[in-house]
Amino acid sequence: MTGPPIDLQGLPELPGCYLYSDADGTVIYVGKAKNLRRRVSSYFTRRDLDPKTAALVNHIAHLDFIVTTTEVEALILENTLIKRQWPRYNINLKDSTTYAYIQRTDEPYPRLAIARQKGEGGAYYGPFVSALERDHILKGLRRAFRLRTCRKLPKRACLRYHMDSCLGPCIGAVSADEYGEAVRRAEECLKGRDRELLGTLREEMAEYSAANRFEQALTRREQIHAIEGLAEHQRVDRQKAYDEDVLNYIVIEGTVYLALFKIHLGTLTGKQEFVFDYREEFLPEFLVQYYAEHAVPKEVVLPEEADPAIADYLSEIKGQRVRVTVPQRGDRRHLLDLVKINLETSFFGDRIKVEALREALRLPTPPEVVECFDISHLAGTSTVGVMVQFRGGHPDKRNYRRFRIRTVEGVDDFAAIAEVVRRRYARLKKDRAEFPDLIVVDGGRGQLSAAKAVLDDLDLHIPLVALAKREEEVWVPGLSVPLPLDRKAKGSLFLQEVRDEAHRFAITYNRSLRSKAVLQ
Repeated sequence: MTGPPIDLQGLPELPGCYLYSDADGTVIYVGKAKNLRRRVSSYFTRRDLDPKTAALVNHIAHLDFIVTTTEVEALILENTLIKRQWPRYNINLKDSTTYAYIQRTDEPYPRLAIARQKGEGGAYYGPFVSALERDHILKGLRRAFRLRTCRKLPKRACLRYHMDSCLGPCIGAVSADEYGEAVRRAEECLKGRDRELLGTLREEMAEYSAANRFEQALTRREQIHAIEGLAEHQRVDRQKAYDEDVLNYIVIEGTVYLALFKIHLGTLTGKQEFVFDYREEFLPEFLVQYYAEHAVPKEVVLPEEADPAIADYLSEIKGQRVRVTVPQRGDRRHLLDLVKINLETSFFGDRIKVEALREALRLPTPPEVVECFDISHLAGTSTVGVMVQFRGGHPDKRNYRRFRIRTVEGVDDFAAIAEVVRRRYARLKKDRAEFPDLIVVDGGRGQLSAAKAVLDDLDLHIPLVALAKREEEVWVPGLSVPLPLDRKAKGSLFLQEVRDEAHRFAITYNRSLRSKAVLQ
């Protein structure tokens, strides 16, 4: 089995899609992941791969990935990329062309129904990855807005009308305008435009309640709850009748890092990345050169205004009018932000998390070198300590250290932490070697106090924190309560990444010692 095509530690711990290519550059597999690093790493660390997966790994020469904001978006993107690339190691589901839509039928009294594909009239919303989620939304909207479900209007009222689940257009219990307003409101929910609608419904609920019209107020309340319970709006798949390119960039230290997302008929199909020296007017120069060799879409989305001549130039190449837009909100703005997230992840992920940790802990300088300690034992036996080092936000495995605990018997994590911290920094002090910018210990206030006492004894003034597993609480010397950090913020996530790597290394070492003891 060949080694991994890239440094796995450089992958982000974010949702998205990964693409494996062979030596010829042909995409051979597309997958989605809730956590890209963990999922991709599993291909190269597991030893129980099935034959087909093992064959796939042996043919991987390159890896690319696209970050998404949610796992659901990753599912949509995965489906799109598979349909576009037809990788040979993916399952070929010829009968399943796409995920299902919710259709608003084109009838005098429209229905909401499920449609596998477009083309039967009306409007379509989706696609929906989860059938359970789709059905929940469909039933919720039907019930909340009391829309009919019958394919053909009956001549008399059905049970749903008598249960107050249908407005009863079949017997003329509702006017066409009133029914049409209910359908319009349901469609606003499916479009994701629910903020204004919720405000309107809340106002109506208050008015009905003040007028003692409690049945109408209850109806509005149920509609509000249904709208608030709708699943998140899918922004990766935005149904359009034309192609778009979405472009964003970052300029750092005289270098431009630029990414371009290809949107085919509203669906994200891939990305391209470019790096070049910064100079004034680089953006129009890039657009001119790029579209001289690539197909021009109907719309180009940019993060800033461009010279109007660019739109004229692109229109002349395409042979029809091309729009160049700079969105401030909505789906296009979301895609611009997503392009930037991918740029940050691809080129600056390590730098960003180091700076985020500096801000979170209010350190005077970025913690370029972080060392983390952990203790592992089995019921007080085979007790070991480890230290892992991260340099520039990245694991530096050359500087990992393992310690057999010498001075502690039984279960005493505080004393064990004190021993390994003393052995590590007494040695560095003796050798006049480089000290880290930050020390992390796995544990709470007890482990923190033990490590701090050792540093004080060695007359070392190095920033020190402890990270407790259960609530991911960050403790620092001198405070009786943990720091009020968001556990999902970039700085906290980086601390957790460092701690988890130390924990993995400690368990691996502990198991190794126990295995040797069993063999002996």
